[in-house]
Amino acid sequence: MNTSPWRWVPSLYFAQGIPYVVVMTLSVILYKNLGFSNTDIALYTSWLYLPWVIKPLWSPLVELFGRKRQWVAVLQFVLGAALASVALTLPGPQAFKMSLAVFWLMAFASASHDIAADGFYLLALPQKTQAAFVGVRSTAYRLANIGGQGGLVWLAGTLAERTGSVVTAWSWVFGVLGGGFALLALWHLWALPRPVADVPGPGRHAAGSLVQDFIGVFARFFAKPRIAVILGFLLLYRFPEAQLLKLATPFLLDPPSEGGLGLTTQQVGIAYGTVGLTALTLGGLLGGWIISRVGLKRALWPLVAAMHVPNVVFLVLALVHPPGLVVVSSLLALEQFGYGLGFTAYLMAMIWFAEGQDKTAHYAICTGFMALGMMLPGMWSGALQDAIGYVPFFAWVLVATIPSLVMTALLCIPEGFGREEAT
Repeated sequence: MNTSPWRWVPSLYFAQGIPYVVVMTLSVILYKNLGFSNTDIALYTSWLYLPWVIKPLWSPLVELFGRKRQWVAVLQFVLGAALASVALTLPGPQAFKMSLAVFWLMAFASASHDIAADGFYLLALPQKTQAAFVGVRSTAYRLANIGGQGGLVWLAGTLAERTGSVVTAWSWVFGVLGGGFALLALWHLWALPRPVADVPGPGRHAAGSLVQDFIGVFARFFAKPRIAVILGFLLLYRFPEAQLLKLATPFLLDPPSEGGLGLTTQQVGIAYGTVGLTALTLGGLLGGWIISRVGLKRALWPLVAAMHVPNVVFLVLALVHPPGLVVVSSLLALEQFGYGLGFTAYLMAMIWFAEGQDKTAHYAICTGFMALGMMLPGMWSGALQDAIGYVPFFAWVLVATIPSLVMTALLCIPEGFGREEAT
């Protein structure tokens, strides 16, 4: 039976995006609403990046044991159960510890689901169709982010106003989210095709050969020319954003007396989660189009500038505290649009780094270093902001672009790479 990719690609990548945005963003807003400090929020939620950092270490297990289709379905049920479990932990006396433990489980399940879903995508579609649906999967993933950071945050704020309880509001949000994810899992049990190439791994190799192949994948990656520059770029390109992203929503929610803008949870859902992420998506689409027209080498520096220069928006917001949601939303949209432009250069650079043998595995390793580059700076960002305040912190973020610029200057990208005519 020939199953149309439209039946499952958008929903699969929407399902991939939801748990990530929950773990990385909704957890921050949840804990801020519950009254925890920026230091604790940034430190503990940054640790949640770890499963994405180390996922290359167990990616061969997904490759070698069981079918990708089975991994996808089982992990989606696990994620649905984890989302519902957060709702059950919040009313308890140990809400922070218990919910954080569930977020850890969710993070590991989500990182594993990423491996299985991406592998299934490569197996289920021919190469030409894969290329045609790259934009579709990216858009579906972004829509999940908008739904999570926008719709769910707005819903939590609205329920909190109506019920008078932040805990009750977020419990309802996570309960509904868990049920919705279970329905997604049921949908994929029916909708996902059954590609012939999706076969279990054991039996295809001898045990000794498996170990050698596993080690060889990593050895060939670290033997790439100019590997130090590659690793430096992966770790430092988003060095300023790694710190900024952890404090963006706390800054928007904190009262003016503490240096924040004093927005409500609903307003954050609209300004940052909906308007901002829509601008981010548009910036990503435009960045991809620019690279396809002129190549990564020619587009790199304009896209780098587009990513880092708009960070000044947060410094302006911290200094001026402009009144009105429209003005704040417009400035956040500008910053997010630039971030979307610049991030496409980063993604394309990772594709270039992964070229050659073991392309899929080497891309997964790149994503691990990408997550590490977000995790480590994010861990100390909250303590730094608590110590110096928002204005000096956002000024520091601008200074922190220097390592990113240095590593970008050291890249030697081949002429025409990424240009549509050259592929």
